[in-house]
Amino acid sequence: MAFARWHVEHTKPMTTEIAPNLPHSAEPGPEMAALAPFYRDWTWTGTIEANGMGPGSPEMSGAGSAMCRMVQDGLWYACDFEQEQRLADGTFVLRWQLHWVTGWDARAGEYRASSADNNGPNLSLFRGQLEGNRLVYESLTGELPRIRLTWILDDETHARWRNEYTLDGSSWILVEEYRMEAPA
Repeated sequence: MAFARWHVEHTKPMTTEIAPNLPHSAEPGPEMAALAPFYRDWTWTGTIEANGMGPGSPEMSGAGSAMCRMVQDGLWYACDFEQEQRLADGTFVLRWQLHWVTGWDARAGEYRASSADNNGPNLSLFRGQLEGNRLVYESLTGELPRIRLTWILDDETHARWRNEYTLDGSSWILVEEYRMEAPA
């Protein structure tokens, strides 16, 4: 009996410490680094096709700029786009503005983007694929009409950007196309 009392008084209970499962912030992966050449500051000029802004709309010229930055510790790019559109005789038509957020959605296993613009106004969601020097986004929903936005890198400081739509899900109609240049 004396041993049992001594044992209880002089031994410590065994404890096992379990490290808590603490939440942590996501970290950017190589998918975000791959986007860097596409998301920088740009200026551009180009053409909005006749009927591109709706049936009966005239051909217009566009000149604009983009300012892009990484946000949330490099998980997303946030870009602000602005463009003036003019008729062939130089008459001002409108100033388009768009806020774009894009990055790698690890759960979906693909690039995702959202855009909010002042032409409507409109809020849209997109899924994207990087194919070599081409970055292509399409409307996330399967409903028609759908939009396709394509960035094509020509070299380190030059790119092209295209906006197209489809009414039938198979043939794409060009809305506008621009030559982009990164500021020196």
